[in-house]
Order: sequence, then C-alpha cells, then structure tokens
Amino acid sequence: MRHRAWGAAAAATLVVLGGCFGTRPVPAGRSLVVFAAASLGTALGAVETAFRADHPDVTFTTSTSSSAAAATQIEHGAPADVFLSADVANAQRLMDEGLAGGQAVMVATNRLVVIAPATNPAGITSPADLARPGLKVIAAGDEVPITEYASRVVDNLAELPGYPADFAAGYRSNVVSREESVSGVLTKVSLGEGDAGIVYATDAAAAAGEVLRLEIPEAANVLARYAGVTLASSTAPTLAAQFLAWLAGPDGQRVLSTRGFGPPS
Repeated sequence: MRHRAWGAAAAATLVVLGGCFGTRPVPAGRSLVVFAAASLGTALGAVETAFRADHPDVTFTTSTSSSAAAATQIEHGAPADVFLSADVANAQRLMDEGLAGGQAVMVATNRLVVIAPATNPAGITSPADLARPGLKVIAAGDEVPITEYASRVVDNLAELPGYPADFAAGYRSNVVSREESVSGVLTKVSLGEGDAGIVYATDAAAAAGEVLRLEIPEAANVLARYAGVTLASSTAPTLAAQFLAWLAGPDGQRVLSTRGFGPPS
C-alpha cells in the first residue's frame, strides 16, 4: 500500500469548515455510513447522539479500524458516506484517487502518551524507560497513523537532555509486536502482554484504571491531526457534507472536547 507524505501542496487543499452548510432540514429516513479511525471509536456514540438531537430522522452505521485499513476498504468499493482519518495523509490519498466528494475537513487533534499495564510490572516511571534493554514494547503496524506520530515522538525524545544518544534505536529494538490499530496496542498493553506502548491521549483516558498513563514532555510530543472527507460514492452527499461541517463546527467540537480531543489545527 502506498504512503504519501503530507506536504505544503496537499495542505493547501484542506479547509476547516464550521457550519458553512447552514441548517438545512434533513429529509426523513436518511442514513449515514461512517468509516472512522479506531481512536475515534469511543467518541462516535456521543457524536451520533448529539447530531441526532437536531436531526432525529438520521441513522448511523459506523465502522472503526486503522485509518489505512479503512481507506483501503473504500478503495476496494466498500460503501460509505464519510471517512474520518487519524491523519491527513489517508484522507489526501482518497482525494488524490478521486474517491472523495470534496475537500478534506480538519475535525480534531490529539496528543500522544506512554501507557503501561495498570500493575506496571516493569516499573516504568518515564518515557525514558522505553529504551531500557529487555522492555517489551507493543506498537502498531507501519501503515497505521500512530506509528508515524510515535516515531516522531521517539526521535524528539532522543534529542532531550538526559536521554541517551541511542534512545531511538533502543526503543525500536524493544518492539515485540505490531498491531493493526492503536486499539490493538491499548488492548495488548492493558492485558499485560507487553510492558509499554504509545497511544493517543484519548485512548488512555478511555482506559483509565486498565492502564497507567505517563505524560510525554511537551517539547517532544506531536499533534495528531484528524481529517475527514465525504466520499464520491455517497448515496447522501448533502447529508454527509452537512455532518462533516457540523463535526468541525461548535456543536461537534463540544462533543469531541468532552472525549479529550483538541480543536482542528
């Protein structure tokens, strides 16, 4: 599968929409199929409930997986109206292939944290321990957005005072498993099948009590940017665009903020 770097030219095609579709009534009996990043899974129920408060005749069908896997399903013809990605690259990928129904919309941001099992058998006290010899790190596959974000965090940590020069190499040599999504990382760590992992802050918050959360220094952390697109094959393109604009607007942002997501950037 291809991986496209996110550059200035692609950035120019993205816009943040905040209600520019107005408040047109939605015809009765309309439905939306939403493919979303796994890290949005815990928020989608609240998002749907809030949207349906003003649009009670809309029904949702949602599917969550890694952003790359969801994009691949769409490429292979899976029927969907909206795609919500944990990065910009996968949304841009669908735009480049003519599968998106319009411009991408920035809908949220997130930060990364280190997690360990709640019992913390390895005695992890800081992100520096990720490179400790013999530590078992659970990570995601190369195509999963969290992997690129985590790689940048690790490289940034290696530049901080007090971190050894071989920190990045030590971390990568400790990776013992590659999961299909960030949810897989969270599950394996929470079950004690690994000593640590790097996940989104929202995932760690949703698993409070199941995992120990360790903050990443601000100087080393990165901003995960979530982008959404409507799909050219949508059977409800107007409704799909209206939902995406709502999600990026004040009402949608209030819901996402209660689940720990930051505003679009």
